[in-house]
Order: sequence, then C-alpha cells, then structure tokens
Amino acid sequence: MNLLALNLILALVWALATGSLSELNLALGFVVGMGVLHVAGAAVGDRRYAVRIVRALQLLAIFVRELVVSSVRVAADVLSPTLSMRPAVIAVPLDVTSDAEITLLANLISLTPGTLSIDVADDASCLYVHAMYGGDPEALAKDIKTTFEVRVAEVFR
Repeated sequence: MNLLALNLILALVWALATGSLSELNLALGFVVGMGVLHVAGAAVGDRRYAVRIVRALQLLAIFVRELVVSSVRVAADVLSPTLSMRPAVIAVPLDVTSDAEITLLANLISLTPGTLSIDVADDASCLYVHAMYGGDPEALAKDIKTTFEVRVAEVFR
C-alpha cells in the first residue's frame, strides 16, 4: 500500500478515535500518522517517508514564493511603458533521471509565469525552456537547477 494512502487512513482513524472530523484534527492526525510511519519505517518499507513529505511541503512553499515573485515581475513589465524582457530558449542540463522527476520539474517551470518548458532531449540530458527574461542563459539555468531541480530530487530520493 502507498504510504501516503496509509497516512491518510491513519489520519482518518485518529479523527474518528478522537470524535472530531474537523480539518485541524485531521491535520493533527496526519502529523501523528507521519510520526508513526517514521518510527515504523523499516516495517512499512520506507524509513524516509516523513522526510520526503516535509521536503515536498518545502518544495510547495518555494514554488508559491517563485509564483508570486514571477507574477509580480511579469505584471510590472506588462504594465510599464517599455518592456524589459529578453526572450530566449535555453537548455537546462538535467541531473534528475526518472520520468516523474523530469515531469514535475517541467510542470513547475511551466506553471511559473515567464517560463515555459518546451521539450526534453531524447536522451533526457537537458530540458529546453523558453524564458521571457533570458538575458543571461547560464544564470537562468543555474537558478532553475538550484531553485527547483535540487528540491525535486530531494523529494523523490
């Protein structure tokens, strides 16, 4: 059974045992279930489950921050009388290898305003990205790798 599904079941059992199906109590049950699965990690097959969930939440927070910053930048540029964008297509070398990791990375890039994932190389060695602000392709590729790719890898490994 998937550990996330098991954790959700544990949260529901917690809520039913305490007699309250409120959102706060379900969240508390989820955290308690994470603790139980972390302690029983060897028995259920993944000792790093709780760490991976925390890293996924960190990735979500970083994505929301990037979403807000990028949205403000694009909106400010669109509303200004002169455009400061320098569109470019860049190749971002990939360290992630699985299809799930590459897909998540490409989606995070595409959902961030001002960038769009175009294609993945046939050998999955790089991701081609269109950027509105591609004035310095090396810096942009480095920013994508340090902001998203490293954290995507931490969630999956």
